[in-house]
Amino acid sequence: MSKRHAAKYKLDRVMGENLWGRPKSPVNKRSYGPGQHGQRRKQKISDFGIQLRAKQKLKGYYGNITEKQFSKTYEEADRRKGNTSENLISLLESRLDAVVYRAKFVPTVWAARQFVNHGHVLVNGKKVNIASYRVKVGDVVEVRERSRNMALVLEALQSPERDVPDYIELDAKGMKATYIRMPELSEVPYPVKMEPNLVVEYYSS
Repeated sequence: MSKRHAAKYKLDRVMGENLWGRPKSPVNKRSYGPGQHGQRRKQKISDFGIQLRAKQKLKGYYGNITEKQFSKTYEEADRRKGNTSENLISLLESRLDAVVYRAKFVPTVWAARQFVNHGHVLVNGKKVNIASYRVKVGDVVEVRERSRNMALVLEALQSPERDVPDYIELDAKGMKATYIRMPELSEVPYPVKMEPNLVVEYYSS
């Protein structure tokens, strides 16, 4: 197993939840944490611990986002008008790698980052290889023509495991996805419960 896969599965076990809804997640077999002390009785978690856990879960869900990137995204969400927790989700979902993942061009959020970095994606007809690129409403994200026969892409699009959310309009045949609108938390198809309100509390404390 690669280090990347091991890290993903470890996060599932630390959180005790199948973050991405994957069939191979170890949490499907055992829900306790990793390591020799994983089955010990859980101690009561402090309010700060609960907030930290919510932040780590949300950050971890989006793959290789650094702490610096995540905190900058929170700061922008806090500056914007409206509900900060909803703003945070909207900003995370507008990342190019997140849109590529939601459009089912790739099977995982980790693959989405690599797919973008390797230059397989166009935004409004221009190549963009920055995973954190902010997709705007109305932007068209597509797989480059020479990348459309990749097994990774074909398998992901045909997979019945995930549905494309309503805020993305997919042209599966043309391998194009239009970002229709910024989503609300209730629209985002997280396999587990995310609590961005606790993330706001974490950064506000």
